[in-house]
Amino acid sequence: VLYERSPRYVHVARAAELARRLPAFVNPVLLTVNASEATLEAACAEVPGAWLQFHGDENPAFCQRVGQRLGRRWLRAARIPLDHDAPAFDLIKYASDYQHAHALLLDAHVEGYGGGGKAFNWSRLPTSVNAHLVLSGGLTPANVGDGLRAVRSRGLSLGVDVSSAVESAKGIKDAALIHDFVAAVRAADQHP
Repeated sequence: VLYERSPRYVHVARAAELARRLPAFVNPVLLTVNASEATLEAACAEVPGAWLQFHGDENPAFCQRVGQRLGRRWLRAARIPLDHDAPAFDLIKYASDYQHAHALLLDAHVEGYGGGGKAFNWSRLPTSVNAHLVLSGGLTPANVGDGLRAVRSRGLSLGVDVSSAVESAKGIKDAALIHDFVAAVRAADQHP
């Protein structure tokens, strides 16, 4: 996370150090919020092979231009309203607007940026979206299977993203919690 206001913020030098520890064929993702092109270029120079995740107010033209210019795949966060009385989020239009994204990350819309550990109502998503999807926001070992079953058939493919549910304290990941989450995802994949 390269967003300084986040409790999960890491300096780009630390991100580069962590990325060097990854096994072959695993790409790091640099989560950014309204970063300038120059900042993104510098971050990509430090972390070769990283994908970009735009989680702020970046428009489609900006995301496409930066991704193309830097030769990086990118994801775009879609902030889905939590309030059941809020107008439905038009994910079909969003997917069309961000058609050059490698995937759309579906996260809960909370104050600020990020999902804040909140899950949105998965049943409000359209049944067919022409995009690869990454389910995020409030996922835990207890609900990730339900989330996968509810959303799996709605996009071209589906992945998951987790953060707060695998932390022992804000910003501190816990290996046992990560293990439990991965086990729950694998169990859901075996019984779709």
